[in-house]
Amino acid sequence: MRLADKIVLITGSGSGIGRSSALLFAKEGAFVVVNDLNADKGNETVEEINALGGRASFVYADVTDPDSVQSMVSETLAAHGRIDVLFNNAGISGVGALHEVEPDDWDRVIRVNIRGVYLPSKYVLPHMMERASGTIINMSSCIAEMGLANRASYAATKGAVLALTKSMQVDYAKYNIRVNALLPGTIMTPFVENYLRTSYEDPEAAIASLKSRQLSNELGRPEDVAKAALFLASDESSFMMGSPLYIDGGVVFGKNA
Repeated sequence: MRLADKIVLITGSGSGIGRSSALLFAKEGAFVVVNDLNADKGNETVEEINALGGRASFVYADVTDPDSVQSMVSETLAAHGRIDVLFNNAGISGVGALHEVEPDDWDRVIRVNIRGVYLPSKYVLPHMMERASGTIINMSSCIAEMGLANRASYAATKGAVLALTKSMQVDYAKYNIRVNALLPGTIMTPFVENYLRTSYEDPEAAIASLKSRQLSNELGRPEDVAKAALFLASDESSFMMGSPLYIDGGVVFGKNA
């Protein structure tokens, strides 16, 4: 029970990495507050956790909307009295070289992936500061540390999240709050799988190409990232502050011959 009795709020936990993390955190003793823009998906996560003997509840919020996020945080604090861990997981992808990306599409990715970290953190942090305790996990990506074709908007946001994580840590270390970032590689979530199968004439060739970039020669699973998130959420990572944690199959620092 590495998260025994901790109250954990995970944004975007209706599917993919967020759902896997919610399930694992609950298994390790946390009460998980599941958030998602899709209420049906969010409630499915809660039902799965409860069916396995865990504890969870669903709170709807749009992480880009201040009033919605404030309501989510207030509701969580009213129900539980505290938030021990905030996992800013919600995010979307963006495709295209910079000159190909339309302004509205650019703004949408920026809004969800950066504002969606800023707002939950903004409204949770005062509570953590008052308690002089807390852990925040921000979802960045290994793309923050490397160039990748046709991902301009996504790369911009994930680089910003990594920089924000480091700056937040400097500001809030004195309040005994830890802020770290996850940097996954390509993870075979339902979203990624659907994107590959609908965007390429030969999806299997696309998947093979992605695998070839990894030293592991395999793509990651949501559970791989969930395990890393669990480590950052737990007291086992108490000496990690402002750190990027790579879960990328070796794509950043390795190269296949």
